[in-house]
Amino acid sequence: MIELGKINTLKVSRSCEFGYYLDAEGKTTSEDILIPKGNIVGEIDVEDEVDVFVYRDSKDRPIATMKPVEAQVGELAYLKVVDKTGIGYFISIGIERDVLVPFREAPFELEVDKKYLFYLYVDKTNRIAATTRVDRYLHDTTHYNVGEEVEGVVYGKHSNGNLVVAIDNTFRGIILKSECYDDISIGDKINARVKKYFDDGKIQITTRKPRLEEMGELEEIILSYLKKNQGSMRFNDKSSPDDIKKYFKASKNAFKRSLGALMKKGLIEQDENGTRLK
Repeated sequence: MIELGKINTLKVSRSCEFGYYLDAEGKTTSEDILIPKGNIVGEIDVEDEVDVFVYRDSKDRPIATMKPVEAQVGELAYLKVVDKTGIGYFISIGIERDVLVPFREAPFELEVDKKYLFYLYVDKTNRIAATTRVDRYLHDTTHYNVGEEVEGVVYGKHSNGNLVVAIDNTFRGIILKSECYDDISIGDKINARVKKYFDDGKIQITTRKPRLEEMGELEEIILSYLKKNQGSMRFNDKSSPDDIKKYFKASKNAFKRSLGALMKKGLIEQDENGTRLK
């Protein structure tokens, strides 16, 4: 049985002037699938068995290609949005026929030329389609160690500001709003650390570095900010958490620790008006 949107191993049954036909094991040869010359990689001949990706062309006919694809039906993949139309978005999977993402399958606005995490499926019209509603296809795990570095893609944002992340395109992770000190958007690929496990199985991750490493980096950021502003700034350890997050991408506690470390090193001084280089 031919699986649309997947790699199939098919036998070359006959040639024609514009390519070859592959045996679809139907009742008649009219069900055989064309592989156009432009979709052939290397050389093939009648009776060969070839691995091909099967999809539908613009006239809704099944067609095959030996060209590599970025995703198959039933898979999660990080893919680029290439167009927005009146019926939805289109994404590229590496072949000449782009895949539709209906508006109902994109609960947030997608940007053309940006990548997001998608799940590919076959819709009711027997065409390949995609969705950004990927949570149901992810899993919980205790596979990672606390403190371990992981890579993920942000696939959603809760109303409370928490970000949900697909770790290795497979497992559910979450970044709490209180841990979001970087400008992170849906679709961004991030590096993070495992912080803890929740009772429901989700993994809490953070983009913040370990405390000592974070302090060292933040100290450099503070010194650089001061040097760019004639050696002084209005921020001190009494500044609001929102201002600190906006200008330094850090928590107030981390900011206070870094100011304290710089004062101990004799590099800065502060009062009620702000902070200055010594």
